[in-house]
Amino acid sequence: MTLSHTDLRAASALLHRHWRDETLIDALPDALRPADRAEGYRIQAFIEEQTQQPLFGWKIAATSAAGQAHINVDGPIAGRLLAERVIADGGTFVIGGSHMRLAEMEFAFRMARDLPPRAAPYLVDEVMDAVATLHPAIELPDTRYTDVTRVGVAQLVADNACAHKFVLGPAATARWRTHDLAAHAVRAMIGGRIAGEGAGANVLGDPRLALAWLANELSRHGLTLKAGEVVTTGTCVKPVEIVPGDRVQGDFGVLGQVSLAIT
Repeated sequence: MTLSHTDLRAASALLHRHWRDETLIDALPDALRPADRAEGYRIQAFIEEQTQQPLFGWKIAATSAAGQAHINVDGPIAGRLLAERVIADGGTFVIGGSHMRLAEMEFAFRMARDLPPRAAPYLVDEVMDAVATLHPAIELPDTRYTDVTRVGVAQLVADNACAHKFVLGPAATARWRTHDLAAHAVRAMIGGRIAGEGAGANVLGDPRLALAWLANELSRHGLTLKAGEVVTTGTCVKPVEIVPGDRVQGDFGVLGQVSLAIT
């Protein structure tokens, strides 16, 4: 059954209410449940009605086999980053009723020009030509479901791909365009100790490939990746558990650092 405009809006409102209140549901009611990714993205789109600011950007979830297995999906999914949910580099995350309590170290790109929908897929090189800057970033995902492994890809997309909070570090000053991002080492630090290590290859083989995937995923669903928007491409390091009192840092070597405090 195809969901009506009213149903799509109602599903979004329900998920947003649980996001705001930091509460959980087992699944969307049958009458509001999306049938596929396309309906999931149409529900997700209504989240933009909850912000007074331009969309900050996009996140990609499940960019590794382990990440896909963790939430029981067969490929990556995209979600929206709201400006009100962005924490300044070096700022504080009040963990409150957050359920996942994880931090993810990610490469993020800020776009220099629009990539609108089109019939032909975008190639990696032309997507990268539309990028302005590269940044180290930390994503702090969360869910509105009691068990993300049981709801399926359409409901996860509707739930904004587990988007929650996000920290954008400074633009890299190194010559990153000629840098091997797939081989680049990334470390997650908590209180000065190494909590996890990984590399760009953990993100669909290369963060550039993940960005191209996002551009094409949006294009398939009639959406534009816009100039000024930020895309965070998925975790390079196994997500690290966080608790109040932690100081979390993403160490991207010559490409920069990003940090926040957990209270």
